[in-house]
Amino acid sequence: AGGAPCLWSCHSPHTHPKSEPHPVSASDTHRSLAKLSLCSKLCFAIGGAPKEVAASATGFFLQIYLLDVAQINAFQASMVLFIGKVWGAVTDPVVGFFITKSKWTRIGRLMPWMVGCTPFLVISYFYLWYVPPFSGSRFIWYLGFYCLYQTLITCFHVPYSALTMFLSTDQKERDSATAYRMTMEVLGTLVGAAIQGQIVASAHTLKHCPTSNMSAANLSAFPCWVLFDILLILIPRVSDPYAPKTEKQVSFQQAFVLVMRHGPYLSLTAAFLFITVAIQLIQSNFVLFCTYAADLRDHFQNIVLTILVSAVISIPLWQWFLQRFGKKTAAFCGITWILPFTLMLVFIPNVIVAYVVAVSSGLTVAASLLLPWSMLPDVVDDFRLANPYCKGHEAIFYSFYVFFTKFASGISLGVSTLCLEFAGYDTGACKQPPPVVYTLKLLIGAAPVAFIVTGLMILLLYPITEDVRLRNKVCLEELR
Repeated sequence: AGGAPCLWSCHSPHTHPKSEPHPVSASDTHRSLAKLSLCSKLCFAIGGAPKEVAASATGFFLQIYLLDVAQINAFQASMVLFIGKVWGAVTDPVVGFFITKSKWTRIGRLMPWMVGCTPFLVISYFYLWYVPPFSGSRFIWYLGFYCLYQTLITCFHVPYSALTMFLSTDQKERDSATAYRMTMEVLGTLVGAAIQGQIVASAHTLKHCPTSNMSAANLSAFPCWVLFDILLILIPRVSDPYAPKTEKQVSFQQAFVLVMRHGPYLSLTAAFLFITVAIQLIQSNFVLFCTYAADLRDHFQNIVLTILVSAVISIPLWQWFLQRFGKKTAAFCGITWILPFTLMLVFIPNVIVAYVVAVSSGLTVAASLLLPWSMLPDVVDDFRLANPYCKGHEAIFYSFYVFFTKFASGISLGVSTLCLEFAGYDTGACKQPPPVVYTLKLLIGAAPVAFIVTGLMILLLYPITEDVRLRNKVCLEELR
């Protein structure tokens, strides 16, 4: 990198550059490679916390809320979760397309999307947790507001996640900013689980096998991102270090085909698709499992908090680990860690084991959150070297990654809730029949293990090792 022209031989074996891009000035290069300040990293990270507050609440508690508080039947609850997730998945590439067509403004191309959707997002989220006075059309009510919520959260999440590529062109700085972001997001998840968990536990305990009654509408008192817009303003304004410098451009359709043919992107997305489905199955069924299969009804909210506290503490550990041993190794170690402990909880469902499993599971939750978002920018860099004229389409990578994982999660959530319906789940019952208990054990134990093993086998095909990543970094710096 000492001023010599870039040698195409330093590219990874699976990249094939087509032509040399227009040179970038020294001032542009210095600016894009400059270190991010601590303030910039914190401002970027804080913007993702409110989203995770809501995602935590819906992920852990929406299923049991629909079944035992809103009291719609298991089939209708499965349709709400399935259709809502699939709808959210479909909106991801649509939003990604419109983002690539958006014009740059004084606050960038991504920020207007995040700021504009926030007020409507708050309203839709509020009514998602509101129990309407009528009972006949509650299914339509929750389906409509869940789909609206998924649409609006996509309008925020896709541009926010794509913002990582514009913070810096230095891989180390992007990884550091991603670690800050994941720490804040897990803290947001912790806040959401703490507040909503206590509310759900209170409502569910008093109403479920009760001596007194409590209005389920109190769940709507959950804070709905009041400070969301304030946090968004703190995200630093950034310019596009990858703005096209040549007259030759690639259309969205051509860029989409190129992205879908890029091997590292396909292997990374497929691997974490299965891993995300496994984590989602555990997350969505964990409260039901504790309530009906493990006799831990009085402890589930504290167990959830233990998982999230462990995840917050372990994110810096995984950030150090991936820098020391590489991202692919960190992914294997972090994801496989949960396998024995998940099975242990199924076969030994007592309080002590539950808390041990919670601490251990937090390590895997942290790894599953940090690693894919840390590896995805490396895939974008690798793609950039293979296709130097295909610029300005970063949203494709992020929107379709979220699309595939959401779609698979939607199917898994719908099928899992449908399995409870077929097993004979009794809405509002104090105890569930043995087939329901057995089904919950399968959804917490055997099914996630199978998905995780499949994902790890696919991850073996991921070609961007540390050597390839460093080689790509040198070539990109020389090109700039």
